[in-house]
Amino acid sequence: MYEFSTLGWLKHVIFHPVEGFEDLRWKKQGSLKVAMIIVLLLFVYMVVDRQLTGFQFNNAYVKVFNVVPLIVQSVVYFFTWVIGNWALCTLFDGEGTLKKICIYSAYALVPFIVCGFIGVIMSNVLVQEESIWLTAINWLGIGWSVVLMIQAMRAVHQYTFGKTLLSMFFTVVAMLLILFLAILLLSLFQQVYVFGYSVYTEIAYRIRG
Repeated sequence: MYEFSTLGWLKHVIFHPVEGFEDLRWKKQGSLKVAMIIVLLLFVYMVVDRQLTGFQFNNAYVKVFNVVPLIVQSVVYFFTWVIGNWALCTLFDGEGTLKKICIYSAYALVPFIVCGFIGVIMSNVLVQEESIWLTAINWLGIGWSVVLMIQAMRAVHQYTFGKTLLSMFFTVVAMLLILFLAILLLSLFQQVYVFGYSVYTEIAYRIRG
C-alpha cells in the first residue's frame, strides 16, 4: 500500500485506476472537500465550454446566457448519479456508502474536466481543418473518465466487472426515473402555486371591491 497526500491520492487513482481505487478503499482515503471542488470545476467547465469555445467550433453559444441548464447538466446530473447508484447498491449487494460513491465518482471525472478545458483552449488556436485534434482530446477525456468510473464503481462496491456494468446501466435508468419524478413534482408545485395565487388574487380583489 502507498501513502499519499490528499491530492496525491487523486493523482494515484487517475493514473493507476485498477490499483488506485482499491488502495483508496482499503486505506479509507478520499476527500469529500476535493470531490465538491471537482463538481464545482465540472460546472465551471460547462460554463467555459458554452461561452469561451472558439466561435468556429461553438454551436451552442447564445447571447442571452442561462446558467440553469448548465447547473442541471453538471451538478444535478452528478448528484442524481450518486443518489441513484447508492439507492441501487443494496439491491446489487454493494458495499459503497453515499459518501464514498460521491468521492469516487467525482475523482473519475477529472480527466473529462481537464481534457475539456484543454479542448476549449485548443479551440481558440486551431482552424476548422484541424478539428480532429479537438475531437481527439475530448474523446480522450470521455474515454479515460469512463474507464475510471467503471473501476471506481467496481472498487467501492466490490463488484465483478460484469456486475459493475450492470449496476451502472441500472443507475442510468434510476437517474432518468429520479429526474422524471423531480420534473413531475416541480410541475405539481407550480400548478399549486398558480392556483393558490389565483385564489389569493380573487379574494383580495373582492375585499377591495
